[in-house]
Amino acid sequence: MLRRLILKCSLAVMVPIAAVPQPAATQNPMELSLDNARHYAIEHNKNLVNAGLAVDEAGQRLRETVAQGLPQVNATVDYNNFFGSTASLGAFPGMEITFNPTSNASLTVGQLLFNASYIVGVQTARLFRDVTEVSMERTELEIISQVMQAYYLVLVSEQSQNILEANLENMRDLLAKTRALVAAGVAEELDYDQLSVQATMIENGLKAAERQVELSYNMLRLQLGLDAAIDLALTDDLDYLVERSDFQGSLLTGFRMDENIDYRLMELQTSIAEKQVDLERAAFLPTVTGFYNYTEKLLKPEFDITPKHVIGFNVNIPIFSSGMRQARVNQARINLESVENQRELLTEQLSIQERQLRYNLNNALEQFESQKRNVEVAQRVYRNMRTKFEHGVASSLDLTTANNNYLQAENSYIASLMQLLQAQVEMDKLLNSI
Repeated sequence: MLRRLILKCSLAVMVPIAAVPQPAATQNPMELSLDNARHYAIEHNKNLVNAGLAVDEAGQRLRETVAQGLPQVNATVDYNNFFGSTASLGAFPGMEITFNPTSNASLTVGQLLFNASYIVGVQTARLFRDVTEVSMERTELEIISQVMQAYYLVLVSEQSQNILEANLENMRDLLAKTRALVAAGVAEELDYDQLSVQATMIENGLKAAERQVELSYNMLRLQLGLDAAIDLALTDDLDYLVERSDFQGSLLTGFRMDENIDYRLMELQTSIAEKQVDLERAAFLPTVTGFYNYTEKLLKPEFDITPKHVIGFNVNIPIFSSGMRQARVNQARINLESVENQRELLTEQLSIQERQLRYNLNNALEQFESQKRNVEVAQRVYRNMRTKFEHGVASSLDLTTANNNYLQAENSYIASLMQLLQAQVEMDKLLNSI
């Protein structure tokens, strides 16, 4: 039976994530349930923040691409001074034209009328934005799973520490009683020495457990985006997390390939590869643009025949490139075939992974139930052996062996519990239901 995790909390009331104390505003421990830890990581994890920025950048790139096909307006102002230069007309001797200073202000409006590459480019930019959004979902899924596993690791580490502390306290009490029995001549000095060695081993194990607890907290702080100096108090315990976990539900949930994050990313990459083929094909089609220009003469020359209003069209028709455009199309097709093969390979890998993760979760659940029973048996044996030792029926070696078996059973139980929780996280991550 699981022992309750001893929490150093002044309040037992759960607070919503919006009410979680900010690290810089208080010196009290930051209380976190598992759900609050997940939400906090989504808001503050640096990798997830960067993923959000990548989505924003992709949105701006899409706007840039779309804007290339919208009307473009430009204005220019120029001034020319020829310093009194003149020009003579050869057919009319004696006639000269003086170049006066000129200045013009013009407004040009351009519009792309047809360009297949532009159309495909906009579609590709949209796909790239979708890729960044799905990548952000994938990053969020990874962060949540890492936070959950770090949260579990803290609780499991503290559980191990609590077991060793309780066992060490019992061993010290037993040492005191054994010293009294030795003094009374009922027990031998060898019994006391053997128990002392056992107590020292437990003390060493406790120190290692304390270091593991600190390491686990640091891993959780890293995933949450917290400073190392921030104290944490976890408000969920292992009993509660195990009780609310639906292990059978995870085993019975069907796997849908199209909902898997990795498969969705591969589908988008395949679509982008297809658009790349279309983009290279578009290079064979003409480009049509139109423009309108208005010019206002600020300083007019003596002889001016330039109109104020000009409208025109420009058609660029690709004719011959010595096979360069076709080679690019072939390269894009080869790349598309490679991406399609990768998609098929990913489909096979995900199918195998799904079967393996179901097996792992089912096996972990069976191991957990088995180790839980082993702990109960080992605890009864240890208590019975201690009673016999105190009455002089059992030796210190028998008691030490029983205690070692009990600690080993506890360690195996905690390891099976951690394995079970991790197996469910991995299964739910694959099902995109974490």
